[in-house]
Amino acid sequence: MTAEPSGGQPEQQRQPGQPEQPEQPGHLELPWRVLPDYRCFGCSPVNGKGLRLRFQPDGDGIACALRFDRDYESHPGVVHGGVLSTVCDEIMGNLLVLRVGIPVFTTTLRVRFITSATIGADYRCVATTTVDSATPGPYQARAEVFDGDGGLVVSAVGQYHPIAVEENRDRIDMTDEQAILIERELAKLRADH
Repeated sequence: MTAEPSGGQPEQQRQPGQPEQPEQPGHLELPWRVLPDYRCFGCSPVNGKGLRLRFQPDGDGIACALRFDRDYESHPGVVHGGVLSTVCDEIMGNLLVLRVGIPVFTTTLRVRFITSATIGADYRCVATTTVDSATPGPYQARAEVFDGDGGLVVSAVGQYHPIAVEENRDRIDMTDEQAILIERELAKLRADH
């Protein structure tokens, strides 16, 4: 399977150990795509060791399709709970960034596992929030992972702290040029809301 290119990045083949992500038409472009070395473990389309999650609009929230191979298992045939927690955290954080146009950091993540997820099966993760651009932080969001029959597998709630790009630069390795690129993308998001 190939990953759909994003933000002008070259298309890359799935590497061993990389989760299969079923094709999703109309995926959302994340503001981070403008960075020349965008390698987020959760959502970068070019990180061969990452999850390469692709999000699409879903009602008032966003969703992503999931399918994992054995490199992501815990017990034989079962998807590792930490991987599913990461998916939930990633989709909630990106939903909030897309909604408010400000980077966020996770401060609290509560995950409830209803049943196990099976290696090689199709799942869908959906994130929702009541936050809008007028909501002061911290922000809250919810994520749920459903099996192919619509059964709930995982439920998660997260709290996220907004952080200005300038403050973000002091916490992560970001050049002035990269900060300008990100702030331009975030300003577009804020203008749309």
